[in-house]
Amino acid sequence: MAARINPSILSADFANMQRDLERISTADYVHVDVMDNHFVPNLTFGPQMVERVQATSPVPLDVHLMIEDPDRWAPQYAELGCFSVTFHAEAATAPITLARTLRKLGARAGIALSPKTDVGAYLELLPEFDQVLVMTVEPGFGGQSFLPHVMPKLTALRQAATRQGTDVWLQVDGGVTLDTITIAADAGADTFVAGSSVFGADDAGAAIAGLRSAASAHLH
Repeated sequence: MAARINPSILSADFANMQRDLERISTADYVHVDVMDNHFVPNLTFGPQMVERVQATSPVPLDVHLMIEDPDRWAPQYAELGCFSVTFHAEAATAPITLARTLRKLGARAGIALSPKTDVGAYLELLPEFDQVLVMTVEPGFGGQSFLPHVMPKLTALRQAATRQGTDVWLQVDGGVTLDTITIAADAGADTFVAGSSVFGADDAGAAIAGLRSAASAHLH
């Protein structure tokens, strides 16, 4: 199995979005960070922009909602046809109900855990989710440094998934580079969000291939 590489358009040129989407046509998915300036102190874009990206992207959308009240707002992203919709555990009131709703609407359901969030409460709930996103930076801004101290969360999740026989994707987001991607893969991740290390490269396709190759060699 090859590692999945999902470039984050938070690092793209917003004035040349279609061009930058074409630069990452060899990626597995495009990671779309939706921020509301409430759950995190930053503002990006909402469903209208996501709908436009959905219409022009050469690869499916992996939407990451860093927003308050995802119980109310997350389903509309599934209704837009997004491949995967991930909401934050810290913001959801009824995460299991929300995940089931997203699945019924045809999207993969993901739950994200911020660096300070304990993973223990979610280990027995993995069958309810298609993806668990372990944040390797504090949510809200691109360009931050990778936090290695969250790696035990990934290991606990991977061990629980193996024990349960659950095919859940384990994603990391934040500070992913050629140097850090192997650390996350060793800990149990199989899906990797990369921003500046892809869009900041002269050849985004080569950067994606390099990251995929480095991580794949360390997959469990």
